Amino acid sequence: MTGPREPHFVAQERARQSAFFEAYLPSEGGFGGSAYRLAPENRLSNLNPGIRNIAARYFSDYAIAWHQHAAHGLSSQVSCLNFLMPLATRPEMLARLVQSTLGGDLPEMLEVEKGPDGEPWFVGFEWIGRRDYLNEWPRTGSPKRGANVTSADAILRFRQAGRAETLLIEWKYTESYGAPPEPKRQPERLRRYQNIAFAPFGPLRSNADLKLPDLFWEPFYQLTRQQMLASRMQASKEDGTDRVRVLHIAPAGNRRLARITSPALRSLGDNAFTVYRALLADPEDFISRSTDKLFSPLIADGSADDPWASYLSKRYLFLTDTAAPSPDEMTSA
Repeated sequence: MTGPREPHFVAQERARQSAFFEAYLPSEGGFGGSAYRLAPENRLSNLNPGIRNIAARYFSDYAIAWHQHAAHGLSSQVSCLNFLMPLATRPEMLARLVQSTLGGDLPEMLEVEKGPDGEPWFVGFEWIGRRDYLNEWPRTGSPKRGANVTSADAILRFRQAGRAETLLIEWKYTESYGAPPEPKRQPERLRRYQNIAFAPFGPLRSNADLKLPDLFWEPFYQLTRQQMLASRMQASKEDGTDRVRVLHIAPAGNRRLARITSPALRSLGDNAFTVYRALLADPEDFISRSTDKLFSPLIADGSADDPWASYLSKRYLFLTDTAAPSPDEMTSA
């Protein structure tokens, strides 16, 4: 006899975000008939109240694009901001996060860029690099962070064991994938990435059985672009960094995210992040961790009046779900 069927993660989070909006934003939820959506013009209400003003100014100062669904309760961009932006001026908390991710000694956090008031920020958002590493930037004008070019959701810089390092963070919430890539986009993708994807000029293993179009299926396509960006940043020693890695963060309960979508890769395993890691020339350049495992201890250790910890605890209830294995446990990373 089997137990009750586990609710679909998206349905579960829709219900939870609906309840949160009804409790804390009772006059704003319900856009388009969905209790977990706000009107597009109210997207800042989707953020922790403590960062609404500063997020608006930061995005304006650096000409960063808001995602189309930034007013949606399940927005991964908003989730990333709610977890990380309040820590931009708290390097001691970020250092604990990095140590939890990588092990080793407590690192020294390094400034990424200036905040809206000119203060040092130790985390940045929608990072595209200092140069057109991936052959994506427009021929005229400036690229826009967060739109039409490969952007890491967040970036951390630190020094550990005498070496300056960078983590490019890919942040997920309720996403899952399965749709095939559009054939008409393949020629342009090959033009841009073919010569910078495979070792020794890129992060992927040189393997006659692996072809770049095999990775045009999500989530592999996005991860590959992030990894190429990391590889090129490291090769150019951007901002003095010695090593650049990709850190993938997602809730443990979102099991559908780990499905193998590319037919050519299904014979290699049954977990997308295990398979992807094995495709890299240096598997240690990709790290997968669960949101729950990384942040729950920091939140639990926070003081009762810490608005960051309090907000996350009330809004993202999956942090206290204990039944699901974490991505790092599933990938043995």
